[in-house]
Amino acid sequence: MDKLSHRKATQRIRLTDQAGSPLTNRTVHCKLVNHEFLFGCGAFESLPYANICLPGGEPLPEGFRGRKPDPARLEDRMAKWLGLFNYGTLPFYWGRFEPEEGKPHTAEYLRASEFLRSKDVAVKGHPLCWQTVCAPWLLKYDNETILRKQLERIHRDVGDFKGLVDMWDVINEVVIMPIYDKYDNAATRLCKMLGRVKLIKTVFDAAHEANPDAQLLLNDFNLSTNYEILIDGCLNAGTPIHTIGLQSHQHQGIWGREKADAILERFEHFGLPIHFTENTIVAGPLVAPEINDLQDAHYDDDAATPEYEAMQAEALVDMYRNLFENHPLVTAITNWDFGDGAWLNAPSGVIRKDGSLKPSYHALHKLIREEWSTDVTLCSDDNGMIELKGFKGKYQLDCGALQGKVTLTAGAENCAAVVMQ
Repeated sequence: MDKLSHRKATQRIRLTDQAGSPLTNRTVHCKLVNHEFLFGCGAFESLPYANICLPGGEPLPEGFRGRKPDPARLEDRMAKWLGLFNYGTLPFYWGRFEPEEGKPHTAEYLRASEFLRSKDVAVKGHPLCWQTVCAPWLLKYDNETILRKQLERIHRDVGDFKGLVDMWDVINEVVIMPIYDKYDNAATRLCKMLGRVKLIKTVFDAAHEANPDAQLLLNDFNLSTNYEILIDGCLNAGTPIHTIGLQSHQHQGIWGREKADAILERFEHFGLPIHFTENTIVAGPLVAPEINDLQDAHYDDDAATPEYEAMQAEALVDMYRNLFENHPLVTAITNWDFGDGAWLNAPSGVIRKDGSLKPSYHALHKLIREEWSTDVTLCSDDNGMIELKGFKGKYQLDCGALQGKVTLTAGAENCAAVVMQ
């Protein structure tokens, strides 16, 4: 039995020319060009890239996501990003997306979203509601006004990006939200006023109203029983949670298969798709166990070593292989940092600060683009039929000078018709 049968499909395809005549007894090259499975990464660099390097872009506002990068460096990083991933997370942190009330960076984010979609990259917005990086100007309002503005924000942004960003982390890290006491913020105020379940249902309902076709995620790093109870309560309340988001920042220890399997066993019983939304395996020393909040951790510039980089690559491959091969409900894995030196200055990316490829990039590329790929040559029969078996996703078909496209997915009609042009 094929252990990857849950990631594959079979489709009978009838090939015709533009006049409708079957292409009989012809050699057809079929190549997977985009996985159905979402192999993702933070796509933060697409924002400066789309607004600096592409025609029609405008200079970014001063202070927008830090210093203005070098265009040549951006070109190089973006090409390497697209060479590995088909799914990107954009940072819609409210305090950065709309640092001044009424002046969101919508145009800049639209350019980035349009660019990613033009490359057939699925895009997720992260997040619509969160206590961290929340807009500070909300604090001048009372709770009822904050709630109204939060819902207006959700309707505005989910609506503005409909068709480009159709996947959202609606609310982030709610398990700790009511008792979050590091600093005052609007989201925690709302959670104290409404309670966890009511707040989650309220913001999810708003996102669903703004885009009924959007895939909506609940996302958390706290994978204790408290998260299970919270999910159960939200589903019983009728909250439109479509996907469960599990964060896997492994700065304080590599999970390994045993821990990953134990965690998944507790969340798979909901029967919902599961995304590993923020996966981090660091090519450097572990963060001290006494640090309770990773936001308080920081890596030295020289933390990475060749030995750590080799370890990172091995651990990433083992995790991806386990999730892809053994857990059908897992439909996405997002490596949180693309390049070293991002969050916590950690060497957690698949490229180094200088843009060179790390062993982890090469290892994931071999796994995703080579081992888990389909590239076959078939021959059509007397009726122009071929039977394509392979990994689910989008395929390029080549028959001499003629080309066509087909999507291989579970539950598809037994016979598809493809017009080759």
